[in-house]
Amino acid sequence: MAVSLRSFVRGNRYLIVLVGSMIAGMFLGSVLGAKAVLLKPFGDIFLNTLFTIVVPLVFFSVSSAVAGMSDMRRLGRILFWMLTLFAVTGVISALIMIAGVKFYPPAEGVNIALSKGFTAETVNVPARMVEAFSAGDFVGILSKKNMLALIVFALLTGLAAMGAGEKGKLFRNLLVSASAVMSKLISYVMLYAPVGLGAYFAYLVGVFGPSMMGSYLRVVTLYYPLALAYFFFGFSFYAYLAGGVEGIKKFWSNIIPTALTALATSSSLAAVPANLEAAQRIGVPEDVREVVIPIGATIHMDGSCLAAILKISLLFGIFHMEFSGFGTLVTAAGVALLCGVVMSGIPGGGFIGELLIVTLYGFPIEALPIISMVGTLVDPPATMVNSVGDNVISMVVARIVK
Repeated sequence: MAVSLRSFVRGNRYLIVLVGSMIAGMFLGSVLGAKAVLLKPFGDIFLNTLFTIVVPLVFFSVSSAVAGMSDMRRLGRILFWMLTLFAVTGVISALIMIAGVKFYPPAEGVNIALSKGFTAETVNVPARMVEAFSAGDFVGILSKKNMLALIVFALLTGLAAMGAGEKGKLFRNLLVSASAVMSKLISYVMLYAPVGLGAYFAYLVGVFGPSMMGSYLRVVTLYYPLALAYFFFGFSFYAYLAGGVEGIKKFWSNIIPTALTALATSSSLAAVPANLEAAQRIGVPEDVREVVIPIGATIHMDGSCLAAILKISLLFGIFHMEFSGFGTLVTAAGVALLCGVVMSGIPGGGFIGELLIVTLYGFPIEALPIISMVGTLVDPPATMVNSVGDNVISMVVARIVK
């Protein structure tokens, strides 16, 4: 399946506009200098709106997905191995990027004083985990400060809605409907993203200077080779586990259309039809491919795990925090997995994971636009890794179930 330049541009129009607005903002900030602070309110409106929407968006998307998993009896074994392999490959990709950022720190040489009130404190990991996964009361869950507690509550709500059977049908429909409404709402808000992020980048460049921009070159130089290496060598290894040398041949002879579709559209969901067709040609059983690939388009994102570690390391470097130590690295890997879970399969869905990173680590709000640019730069190859990873994992699950 050939993807022309025209189709690539058409499939990435929003991404091109977003990148263009950020570049324009950088240029405008360099021209205006300190006067660019006048544009900051336009960026603040966008950021505050995102922070307002993130709580209901995450709750309804997670709870509706869990509530919709009926007939677990037949699919229980498939789901168990699917989730296990999703977690394992996510951790592997996170560890690969941890090694990469240790060897080639993305924030080296960057010195930005974004928030005078921010201090790099030593994190008490056990206490932080308790605070992250639970809240003292219901009101505490309805806050972006307790995002993991919200996710746990959403999971339990979805399970309860599923377990209620016929009596919970109306509530399950409500969750699905609310999730669709929130997704549409976030798509409306994202229409303002080029203006909001452009204004914020003009502010950052104008007020803090171009010192941070060199770091983005390091980000691209680090991410693209590692992502492509994981794509070719990592997925070849997984295909070998699924079917030996023959598995590798079947995988690579059928997966290119899926990879090109994901790369051209920057959407895991858009690649699902091609992914299902490829899995059928490879020989993955219907019950396996129909479960693993659609669910994986939402919660299995090795490319996003790679990007999450890169973003966390970049912010640690900018705020002069040590990205080292067992507790810090394990926590970062866990956060990377969570970022993959809460990201949706739509273009631009990485904003939700970036919100999670900023809120969990307590970075100031100015940190969000910085890592959002990283997400934008790595989005096409990350989506390709995400989508193709679903296919190869369906092969491994099929091997284990058989």
